[in-house]
Amino acid sequence: MSNIRFKVLKIAFRPEFVHPVKEGHRFPMLKYELIPLQLKHEGMADESNFFSPELASFESCCLVHDPVYVKQLFDLTLDPKMIRRIGFPLSQSLVDRERYILEGAIQSAKYALEYGVAFSIAGGTHHAGYDFGEGFCLMNDQATAAGYLLKHSYASRILIIDLDVHQGNGTAHIFEGHKQVFTFSMHGEKNYPFVKQRSYLDIGLADNIRDQEYLVLLEDSLSDLFRRVEPDFVFYQAGVDILKTDKLGKLGLSPETCSRRDELVFQMCHGHHIPVQVSMGGGYSPEIKDIVNAHCQTFKIAIDLYNL
Repeated sequence: MSNIRFKVLKIAFRPEFVHPVKEGHRFPMLKYELIPLQLKHEGMADESNFFSPELASFESCCLVHDPVYVKQLFDLTLDPKMIRRIGFPLSQSLVDRERYILEGAIQSAKYALEYGVAFSIAGGTHHAGYDFGEGFCLMNDQATAAGYLLKHSYASRILIIDLDVHQGNGTAHIFEGHKQVFTFSMHGEKNYPFVKQRSYLDIGLADNIRDQEYLVLLEDSLSDLFRRVEPDFVFYQAGVDILKTDKLGKLGLSPETCSRRDELVFQMCHGHHIPVQVSMGGGYSPEIKDIVNAHCQTFKIAIDLYNL
């Protein structure tokens, strides 16, 4: 991909990303408002760096999802059992929010093809599978964007790197056995979801794993994956719920290790001249500043490396 230019930072954001559905999820939702403000406050981005995606079409939503399931979402006719599995009360605003997130992943993937790297403030909805929603995820943004790139021949070998503390079970479900999309999930072995799907490569981590062990596992895995898969596009799910401060994570990792994790991913993509789209994923530390700072550090590492 010798035509890649590393000059422009592009970030998908809409006010609809901030959707306080349940009080218990106030912080995860609030971060989508605070991250852009923090990026602008620190001088890492300005208004020209943000773009506002439109609603993903029904056809786009069906790229990797069952059309029957998608129609039930659009019509607000999901079975109550599926609504409970998702965890949010179903509403038009919630479905629209998910459609904006899917289109944000598609458009930021296209920007990554042009500029090397691009972001979505939200996304990382990796628990949604082919014909189901789960874990507050209705549809799968990065899987959909991968389907879009394949359909339009923008990529032919895609690697999805999921470093959220929870397994990307929905992504694995969609692409199990796929010959062009390779899924890698490094997650808490005893964490949600308790029934795992099979990724191309899964690494289940013990509770309270420490920094050095985590980084060695990750670096070795990335090196092997890039050698074996030889991807021409990468999706990176950059959840910060790996932090030891995270109330759901169960791992023992420092902010410095979270930053080094991001460096390893970006250095691998940059060094191989492979475009990378980044979605933010999870983060549930009790202090909102810990979540926002960790996410903003992901942006900073990319900006510094790519000279954006």
